[in-house]
Amino acid sequence: MDLTLLNEKQKEAVTHIKGPLLILAGPGSGKTRVLTNKIAYLLENKYALPMQVLAITFTNKAAKEMKERLYKLIGNDTADIQLSTFHSFGLRIIKENYIEFGLNKAFSIIDENDSISLIKKILKDFNMDEKIYNPKYIKNKISSSKNNLVDVIDYGKYAKGNIEENIYKIYKKYQEVLLSNSSVDFDDLLFLPVKLFRSNKKILDQYVELFRYIYIDEYQDTNEAQYIMTKMIASKYQNITVVGDESQNVYSWRGANYKNILNFERDYKNVKTVLLEQNYRSTKTILNAANDVIKNNKERKDKKLWTENEDGRKIKYIRVKDEKEECYTVIKEIKRLNINIDYKNMVVLYRTNAQSQSIEKAFLESNIPYRIVGSYTYYNRKEIKDLISYLKLINNIKDNVCFMRSVNTPRRGIGKKTIEELEEKTINKNISLFEAIESGKELDFKKMILDLIEIKDKISLTEFVELVLDKSRLIEEYKKENSIEALSKIENLREFKSITKEFEEKTGNISLEDFLSEISLLTDLSETKEDVNGVSLMTLHSAKGLEFDVVFILGLEEGVFPHINSFDEVEGLEEERRLFYVGITRAKDYLYLLNAQSRLLYGN
Repeated sequence: MDLTLLNEKQKEAVTHIKGPLLILAGPGSGKTRVLTNKIAYLLENKYALPMQVLAITFTNKAAKEMKERLYKLIGNDTADIQLSTFHSFGLRIIKENYIEFGLNKAFSIIDENDSISLIKKILKDFNMDEKIYNPKYIKNKISSSKNNLVDVIDYGKYAKGNIEENIYKIYKKYQEVLLSNSSVDFDDLLFLPVKLFRSNKKILDQYVELFRYIYIDEYQDTNEAQYIMTKMIASKYQNITVVGDESQNVYSWRGANYKNILNFERDYKNVKTVLLEQNYRSTKTILNAANDVIKNNKERKDKKLWTENEDGRKIKYIRVKDEKEECYTVIKEIKRLNINIDYKNMVVLYRTNAQSQSIEKAFLESNIPYRIVGSYTYYNRKEIKDLISYLKLINNIKDNVCFMRSVNTPRRGIGKKTIEELEEKTINKNISLFEAIESGKELDFKKMILDLIEIKDKISLTEFVELVLDKSRLIEEYKKENSIEALSKIENLREFKSITKEFEEKTGNISLEDFLSEISLLTDLSETKEDVNGVSLMTLHSAKGLEFDVVFILGLEEGVFPHINSFDEVEGLEEERRLFYVGITRAKDYLYLLNAQSRLLYGN
């Protein structure tokens, strides 16, 4: 590998092998290049075996990009590296120790929507009012508890007052139902491994001895569970490299704690710190603006971005009458710039999703191609969730959530009374809803699922999905509707076979169990198609890690951006400032900042 392609600071980071290393990497400073070259340097010089390397990123897209870059540098040596997201790594630990958690080998991972459905059912069983106990709020409370490593018992100890005590009851029941369904939720992928490590030193030591070299990207975005998991695995050898920038922490609302990076030098002995301040993305003018914004934050490491790029164009600040004129101005500029710049190299950024409605309408009326990043994703479509429910039930017959979704989709005339009778049996006999079926119309459903279970390992995954679509009659049902919407749903279901084929090409003869694990982890923007030549529309949070020739930031008004919820405390305004810093530093050449005198938002 050629280290001459790196600048001096990058080279210093790459060639540091033993002991803790803190890389403070500003936006556009080549941190991915540094991380991949660092791993390649370690392996090429025989400091470690590939299987001894643990490299963690925050998105599937970032993990994929790192794998591709590493492959170009060192070839097949990448196969045995654990290079993944935190959740994917947590899933590996659970799979390798499923018995310790009381799970079946073929356990299910339920998504957020299924979690909320489960909470709704628990509320109904407890005769609790959804208006008082909002299911989404309860889900967020459980999620926050797990991410902060607060289990049910601890939650119960500190629950004060009627509402909190009832949330404790819901949390307790929620965990009991997950276990009886041999299921975990997304937060368990972090929570359960840490719980296991704390209770079983022998198992922890296996991972400590295996992963001698640890690399964590975006360390400022780690929550408590991720932070503790990292510390435990790095405890003995302390060959840990973390990369991040506290000025780009914009996820405190989901538990991320930028102080983890500020305190790294306290957590580990003899830390070497390398500052990557040279920016390869933006012009001097854009970087000066970014530096002027972020220097007002008190809770940060002292660093200043610089570049050898030209001064570039002036930043355009445009004050408009209202959101309609804001949209008109953006459209006019995009049309002008499109003479020399492709649409795909432009982005429109906004603080909240509510702002997207007016700008999307303007794009539709102007016939400018666009894509909304982070919108309703393929795997969240009803028809796809229906198909996945069938596959999950076939994989794990104890999964009552998927049973409830599948048993009457399409309609089989299995009524509420039948379901109640089955639920009664599950309580009396301690079995799943599927196992409780003994007679009636539902027996045909049970026979179909058992036949599919019998054949699932005898044919390819793609052939099996085709068979499930046929036997379940999902496509047949939409054909009866004979509408444009139904045709679109049929196309989406057929497209699923392209996904299974892609997985088979990538991994060989993948099992249904492994396939379901893989797609359960697809929660970030990795499935967004990047080859579409359209202007990207997205929130500032979604833009992190991306770059564009042209950036428009909308809604720079008090109450919109900075957001009204940030006014009460210094910490809130510092986060808004970090978010603005992230937005500014997405731009390579053109930066537009727009402010409206008045704005219609949320009907006001």
